[in-house]
Amino acid sequence: MSKEKLKILFAAAEIVPFAKTGGLADVAGALPKAIKELGHDIIVVMPRYYKIDKSKLTKLDVPLGVPMGVMGEMWAGVYKTVLPNSDVPVYFIDYEEYFGRHGLYEDEQGGFEDNDNRFIFFSKAALQLCKILHFTPDIIHANDWHTAAMPLLSRTRFYHDFANAASVLTIHNLQHQGNFYKGVMDVLEVGWERFNSREFEDHDRVNLLKGAIAHADAITTVSKKYALEIQTAEFGFGLENHIRAHSHKLVGILNGVDYEEWSPAVDKYLVQKYDVRKISGKKACKADVQKHFNLEIRDDVAVIGFVGRFAEQKGIGLIAGVLEGALDLDVQVIMLGTGEKWAEDFFRELAYRRPNFALHVGYSDELAHKIEAGSDMFLMPSIFEPCGLNQIYSLSYGTLPIVRAAGGLDDTIANFDAQKGTGNGFKFYDASNEALYHTIYWALDTYYNDKEAFEKMKKSAMKERFGWDDSAKGYEAVYYNALKNKRN
Repeated sequence: MSKEKLKILFAAAEIVPFAKTGGLADVAGALPKAIKELGHDIIVVMPRYYKIDKSKLTKLDVPLGVPMGVMGEMWAGVYKTVLPNSDVPVYFIDYEEYFGRHGLYEDEQGGFEDNDNRFIFFSKAALQLCKILHFTPDIIHANDWHTAAMPLLSRTRFYHDFANAASVLTIHNLQHQGNFYKGVMDVLEVGWERFNSREFEDHDRVNLLKGAIAHADAITTVSKKYALEIQTAEFGFGLENHIRAHSHKLVGILNGVDYEEWSPAVDKYLVQKYDVRKISGKKACKADVQKHFNLEIRDDVAVIGFVGRFAEQKGIGLIAGVLEGALDLDVQVIMLGTGEKWAEDFFRELAYRRPNFALHVGYSDELAHKIEAGSDMFLMPSIFEPCGLNQIYSLSYGTLPIVRAAGGLDDTIANFDAQKGTGNGFKFYDASNEALYHTIYWALDTYYNDKEAFEKMKKSAMKERFGWDDSAKGYEAVYYNALKNKRN
């Protein structure tokens, strides 16, 4: 197919810098800009959550009627702005009853009970918006379960307006699938005949993501390894057989990162900027982060950093299992994050007892940057990791990742080979305390006893590039292929 300019609807439940709980928001804030730079016409749609200040947005005079089946028609407002440093339009669906809450998907009591209606409403509203704007997309790009109704809606309830559009589903994290009471079929309006084991039915409930996997013209995940992993019982979360049945339309495309934000050469948070040609500034960053966390200021000690959620997915149980023993070595460890209460309490108690362990419970963008720059190694022992971004940030800062070979971590980190003197980090395979501890020991041994190899790896890591340009070209190829298959 000759290259044609495409019109693309990109819908996501969270987008940086407006709202974020995870990696989906980072992708949704960066990928559309890279696709636009390839010459395509793209619009982005997300909910207008309570936390998004509508006084900073432009209100459109287009009341939006959204059909909700047995619930009747609901009316929403629409606001608009652009993604930062671009002219990509972002439209916000404004409906106070569904999105006027402090949390995106949950609050202190847990997930919102009406998440099914909230995001079916959002999916339908995004399609309705295209009609109001007279924007007829060639591609409907849905992301995760929140917009997973869109591929089938475009073929059924909204067929008249989207008959020629191909749908693409990106799975950012298969663990979250959108499982709900089967009565939601009456809100979906796609016909009860779709409630079967090949489409939406999953243990007598509706599984939105399962339906999207069945009906999307193309499916992508955020790394090549993850595309393989979700077809296995270990990582498939019950959908592995269903995904294997649709694997002919599945492609893994590694996420990119924004080097305008995550580069030590331009990082506004660093006490001293540096790059691969003049790496000496990293020492000043190390002293700065040690000072901030009241650690002994020593240039000769290895510093290991962690930034992330205190969640089982991120290997927090493994870290808790080995940290006490690791702290007996000549090392300083800094952790930034929040999550499961047992983990927060465990690490607080350990920080109280161990002077070479520092902790910040919560999140701070500034501290995340300082830890990336001031650490020698970065700990990321995820049980599963669809793509991962922190390990890529770490490479940029010359901070060598210690990772489990899962998903995007395996795709981006080349294991240190002492004989060849190659690699950009340290990998282990078994999700065990023993494997993690020995890998930390190995990394520290290299740091102290093979300084030449460690320095070579740092410089090799800093030369790595995982920009959005290549990722966008991968998605462009998926778009063209999906359209070609649909037209044939």
